[in-house]
Amino acid sequence: MKNKNGLLKKAAKIKLFISDIDGVLTRGEIIVLSSGEEIKIWNVKDGLGYLFLRDIYPEVKTAWITGRGSLQIQERAKDMKIDYLIKNCMTKKEAFDKLLLKTGLKAEETVYIGDDIVDIAVLKAAGLSVCPKDAVSRVKKYVDYVSEFNGGEGAVREVIELILEAKGEIKKIYGKYL
Repeated sequence: MKNKNGLLKKAAKIKLFISDIDGVLTRGEIIVLSSGEEIKIWNVKDGLGYLFLRDIYPEVKTAWITGRGSLQIQERAKDMKIDYLIKNCMTKKEAFDKLLLKTGLKAEETVYIGDDIVDIAVLKAAGLSVCPKDAVSRVKKYVDYVSEFNGGEGAVREVIELILEAKGEIKKIYGKYL
């Protein structure tokens, strides 16, 4: 990690963990059935990361902001106990601002993980901004950190572990689950 101390300092302030879905929590591939139903493939490592965050540091709330909407997204958010789900949203900065109003948090208390042009405004506003390794190249200019992992392959888990490390809670993962 580049400038790990700077990242840890920003990560220690996080109270709201916000992520895009397609290209971040998934590899960005969508299977559309003839019925119109969408199927996405979710990474279990990222899912386990959300479990760790919720179990070890529940003070950090979670949100997904996505340009798409489907029953699968809604069900996955419920299964993962995501606090705020905003779907069918291409103006993500407006959604981000509404989340700040709703939660009473400041931008510097948020992390945002995005991978494409529609995420740039939020990446610029968030206290800690991250993109997966395979994000659109233009996006990489606006983030504090480019993950070592591609979208849908553990990028979210990496950031969750960074936050838990910054808050001095990372060892609890091993104590609780080993």
